[in-house]
Formats: sequence, C-alpha cells, structure tokens
Amino acid sequence: MSHSALKQGLLCCTQCHKTLPHSYDGRPCPRCGTKVHQRRPHSITYSWALLISAAFALIPAYMLPIMTLKSLGQGAPSTIIGGVIDLIEYDMLGIAFVVLTASVIIPLIKVVGMVILLLTVQRGVVTNLHQKMLMYRFVEWIGRWSMLDIFVVAILAAIVQLGNLASINGEVGATAFGAAVILTMLSATVFDTRLIWDKHLQQLEESQ
Repeated sequence: MSHSALKQGLLCCTQCHKTLPHSYDGRPCPRCGTKVHQRRPHSITYSWALLISAAFALIPAYMLPIMTLKSLGQGAPSTIIGGVIDLIEYDMLGIAFVVLTASVIIPLIKVVGMVILLLTVQRGVVTNLHQKMLMYRFVEWIGRWSMLDIFVVAILAAIVQLGNLASINGEVGATAFGAAVILTMLSATVFDTRLIWDKHLQQLEESQ
C-alpha cells in the first residue's frame, strides 16, 4: 500500500526539495530559508486574480498603439496588428512574424492554458494528469519568450533612427502588454502544481 508524502506527515521544500517533517509547516526551510507549506496558501485564488488581471491588461495592450513607425518623416501610431501590417509593408517579414507570435499567439496560449489548469483543479478532474503537467511546463517555458516583441521594438527604436528617413518609437500599448506578460508569468509561478495530483492521490488511497 502506497501513501503520499503528505499522508505520511512529510513536507517538501519547493526551492531546494529537502524533505521535512510536518512540524515545519509554515516555518522556514533549514537548508535554504524558504517558508515551507503543505500546499502554497491561496494558490488558486492568487493565480486566478493575476490571470484575470492579465486578461484585462491585454485589452488596452491590443487596442492602444504599441509603436509608431515613421518613414520619410511620415507615420502614425499602430496597434499590435497594425504594427505587424506596417512591418510587412516595409518588407520586415521576420520581425512581423516575431511580433505577431509573441504578442498574440503566445499570450493567448498562456491564458487558455492557465484557465484549463485552474478549472480542472477546482473541479477535481483527475484525467490526463501528465498532460496537465506538460501543459504547465509549456506555459511556464513559453512565458519567457512573451517579451520578445517588446525587446524587438526597443532594439529597433535604438538602431533604426535614421533622421527623417525612418524611426520606430514605443507607445503606451507596449507598457500594457508588458504588464500583461508579467502578470501571466506570476499567475503560473504562484500556481501549486501539486494540486493537480491531490484529488487523484486521494482517490487512490480511498480505494486501497
């Protein structure tokens, strides 16, 4: 008969992975100093709050101008999609693809992925657990690439300054998008992946 570490009164530090007795619940890990908990307190609530905030931040990020691309002294502020169209018109296809992928596709994947994880944990769905862990790792991994288009705009603004010939300037939409990216990354960070397995382990122990 197998039991989870939690049932056996054991805790694991999420940082250094040191195994500790239950008496360390809420206390600092003796090895790395990180506060140890059975499960991260209010993980689902905090993750939802950050994710919803990120979704709201994406609205101005997509509706407000993210950059201004000028050529021969003429140009107007562009939204993310408008900026992609402008980049295509100026034959910057590679940059347009990077901006579209990092600004639209990746954020939507992250938001949808986190919504699926949070809903399945809240509803106690115990199917496809390994796939859910893979989804979480993918969301966490892909998050580091979400700021790529902001970096591209920043780099272009620095190097594509050719007087009246061409210039690129960041706009307020870039700030909103940066906030959305940070919020989605925090949402994934505060999510306790051990919650994915708890209901499954509980059912296994009840059946034994």
